[in-house]
Amino acid sequence: MSLSGFTAPWWLLLFVVVAALVAGYVLVVLKRKRRMLRFANLPLLERVAPKRPGWYHHVPPALLLVSMILFVIGMAGPTAEQRLPRNRATVMLVVDVSLSMKATDVRPSRLAAAQAAATSFVENMTPGINLGLISFAGTATVLVSPTTDRGGMARAIKNLELAESTATGEAIFAALQAIDGFSAVVGGAEGPPPARIVLMTDGKQTVPNMDPENPRGGYSAARAAKNRGIPISTISFGTESGSVTINGKTTDVPVDDAAMREIAELSGGEFHKAATAEELKRVYDTLGEQIGYEIKHLDASRPWLILGTLVLLCAAGGSLVISQRVP
Repeated sequence: MSLSGFTAPWWLLLFVVVAALVAGYVLVVLKRKRRMLRFANLPLLERVAPKRPGWYHHVPPALLLVSMILFVIGMAGPTAEQRLPRNRATVMLVVDVSLSMKATDVRPSRLAAAQAAATSFVENMTPGINLGLISFAGTATVLVSPTTDRGGMARAIKNLELAESTATGEAIFAALQAIDGFSAVVGGAEGPPPARIVLMTDGKQTVPNMDPENPRGGYSAARAAKNRGIPISTISFGTESGSVTINGKTTDVPVDDAAMREIAELSGGEFHKAATAEELKRVYDTLGEQIGYEIKHLDASRPWLILGTLVLLCAAGGSLVISQRVP
């Protein structure tokens, strides 16, 4: 039983009373011993006095003390950290499908590895999370609006198709719009559900131009996400040595770690680097734990009270057997 705090710590002041009872018990035992020693005729004392009780006679009082300690802890309202699945959140998975995702520096290809990892992420996400999917190249397309239907998400990921250009900013703005639309429908008295964007890409922004500070660029979109309280978890996927061959021409397509790190920081999210399929899966697994579950401090007094009751019963039973009386 681990503790992370108390809801009513003032009950712990009863430990002073427990300590006083312990001190009183010790004094009574010592006083009884002194009274016995007042007899001058020790041989007579041995005949008329009862045999000195063994150590086991102290077991029931000791158990009673332990039960008091357990009851005091239970009354103080101990809490413990517990990992609970989230039942109210929106996550938009935003996946780059630009032609650079054809690169085979990650086997069998960047896109195939991304599809496998994203599918695992979706299938293992807790049921209460609403997941949506956006693919982006020159434009951003909402393939799946936020939903708890994991089958539709998996099918959409499997059917991702490559296209030209990389509109990172447009993809983030599309995700924000999808979140706003969903929140307007499901938001109640508690307000809109918490939301997050998971952005996976391998290259530099090219649309509307290569300047991420453009009003429709990646950095501008990240600031807009920050203003709405929606962090972006970015995944920079691929290696510096990636290349693709298009129309007989080979082009280098190194990952853009710097831009992804900046987008994450501007939005209040986290940056992740994945250079292999295994690393990408680990990143998605980590995000699944962060997004799908939350740590809460919940009441943990029941085990302490149950254990205190059991120890108290043992103390009473032991006293009846040893001393023929209840302590």
